Amino acid sequence: MFAGHFGVAAVIKSKTPELPLWSLLVSTQLLDIAFIPFSLAGIETMEPIGEGGYGRMLIYAFYTHSLVGALLLSILAACLAGGLWGKKSGIIIGLVAFSHWILDLFVHRPDMPILPGNIGNFPLLGFGLWESVSVSILIEFLLIAAGSFFYFRYAIQTSSPKLKGKGVAAGCAMILFLFLSLVMDAFL
Repeated sequence: MFAGHFGVAAVIKSKTPELPLWSLLVSTQLLDIAFIPFSLAGIETMEPIGEGGYGRMLIYAFYTHSLVGALLLSILAACLAGGLWGKKSGIIIGLVAFSHWILDLFVHRPDMPILPGNIGNFPLLGFGLWESVSVSILIEFLLIAAGSFFYFRYAIQTSSPKLKGKGVAAGCAMILFLFLSLVMDAFL
């Protein structure tokens, strides 16, 4: 799941206009952003299953995508956002960042540990929805559709009559971004 996380950001933006959209987009992808340096250092890896493709990966993100690691990254994001935009905004950013782990729990195969580095060798978590590609793409589509609906409605409602066209353009741009991210996720 990649695009579905952006759908969450769009829904939350429609309910919390005080937060910059970029902060919500980044927070929904924070775990994957943190994965990049770990991957470059060879600490976390991805391994294609078969020919690869949508959801056809084993992801060994034993630090960034562990339950405790995700909580720590989310708390860090909450503290940073709280310092910039206030306590309420910090809590929202922290929850949005942690929503990444919750959504990944549903789609990932059992490859997400509880503790960083899989200390204790507890069972790995993941419900494996990626095994059913059509169902997981449908869920991502529904997240994108919900994000598009709520963001478009927000953009229209918050535009002054003079700027109504800009609100429509912003809503359409977000919808295009969300659906392009879904296409990239599903077919690249």
